[in-house]
Amino acid sequence: MRGTKIKFTYADYKSLPVSETRRYELLGGEIVIVPAPTEPHQRVVRDLGFMLWEFVRKNGLGWVYPAPLDVVLGEGENVEVVQPDVIFISQERRSLIQKEEIHGAPDLVVEVLSPGTEERDRHYKKTLYARHGVQEYWIVDPERKTAEVYTLGESGFELVSRYRGDGTLVSPLLPGLAIPLREIFAEL
Repeated sequence: MRGTKIKFTYADYKSLPVSETRRYELLGGEIVIVPAPTEPHQRVVRDLGFMLWEFVRKNGLGWVYPAPLDVVLGEGENVEVVQPDVIFISQERRSLIQKEEIHGAPDLVVEVLSPGTEERDRHYKKTLYARHGVQEYWIVDPERKTAEVYTLGESGFELVSRYRGDGTLVSPLLPGLAIPLREIFAEL
């Protein structure tokens, strides 16, 4: 039986010790330790999440959550668990919100890049989110002061817009939302 690859299950994931300093994800049957984010990363997450929450709350559109919060995608042996930096769930999809997790694909997922997560966020997780029906995906890069907005198309995510540090991010999913990136990246 040497060489047999045994996948970790959701039960294995849930049995991990609670930690104040470690975050985990379950990707492709492997438990991945997510490095602690940097202060600039967390500042971007905080400010972006706050602006998104202000818009969503003011318009009664749903809920916005920052990490860490488990998002469970798939079922059985194919379950994967991620902790996106920021998620939005619409009123219509409220049933995804469970006491311990979000069970299903959020409407919007935001990943703020870190050197240790960029490759995974741009490729594996982008494909994972598309497969499970996330409608819009933002990739925000604090180092380059850019933001990319993707919407779900027939063959995966399609780039809608790429914004630079002085641009204003708009969302096809949330008409009327306008986030001035100079406010997000101001102190970086």
